[in-house]
Amino acid sequence: MGSSRQKKISAVPPELADAVDTFMAYLSLERGLAKLTIAAYEDDLNRFAQHCGRAGKGHWTAVGLAEVDSWVKSLDRKGQAAASLSRRLSAVRAFAAHLVRIGLRRDDFTELAKGPKMKRTLPGTMTAEQAAKVVSAPDTSTPQGLRDRAMLELMYGSGLRISELCGLDLQGLDMESAVVRVRGKGSKDRVVPVGETAIVAIQAYLKDGRPKLMRPKTGSALFLSARGQALSRKTFWLSVKQATKRSGVDISVKPHLLRHAFATHLLAGGADLRSIQEMLGHADIATTQIYTSVERTALSDAHRKHHPRGRKP
Repeated sequence: MGSSRQKKISAVPPELADAVDTFMAYLSLERGLAKLTIAAYEDDLNRFAQHCGRAGKGHWTAVGLAEVDSWVKSLDRKGQAAASLSRRLSAVRAFAAHLVRIGLRRDDFTELAKGPKMKRTLPGTMTAEQAAKVVSAPDTSTPQGLRDRAMLELMYGSGLRISELCGLDLQGLDMESAVVRVRGKGSKDRVVPVGETAIVAIQAYLKDGRPKLMRPKTGSALFLSARGQALSRKTFWLSVKQATKRSGVDISVKPHLLRHAFATHLLAGGADLRSIQEMLGHADIATTQIYTSVERTALSDAHRKHHPRGRKP
């Protein structure tokens, strides 16, 4: 007996399954997408193909907008989150475009499909005072403490993602010019300024921390684990958790919160959105603009709290 997943896949009509397999090969060989990404596409498309098969559509030329809409509605009724629905629909859209590209269809059957309404959630943030307490909390009498202090200073001072921070190597750091070159999303490089406080912390780590963490096979990674290897994101997350506890700050601080604080504090200080966008590595300025909402919310809260007419009598 096969697994439940095999049973589900076997329920897909052959003509539908063949086109999905061809698309998977295209994503792997021509687009070079990661295995996990391809697996997600395959699962989404097989589920959609099953839905089309149950609707009596045995070939992609027979599939239309009605099948897309009914599939999305069925997932919504099952309690699928809007973000998951949007991702699944994106997979179908990409597949439909592929069918047009290879000449299997003349039109895109997803063109008029409506996606779920996404709730725009504001990123969390913290005050400058809270950020300063967390960043300065590590015990700098130890090599690990010097490392954590340097990493926290760099994340808050330059707005790096945790993957970018852990992926830094010695060659990417230019202390003289006070910049760091990072590899961001989509394997895109960018150069980000490094503040004086972070420079001092990094220098202290390079002098008294990193040499004590090095091992015979240590490579060029900037931030090292106790085994002399590049520090993992999980280990750094634990370092942030420990620093938060030592700081006495009574909020839940995760690594990404320091990146959000970097952006909101820059904006509050008068930096323009384009500069912040470039430093954060956002492809679209619309992503950066959400921080203007965070700043407006903070201003509104301050007004209600401190102005004599800020609250109802």
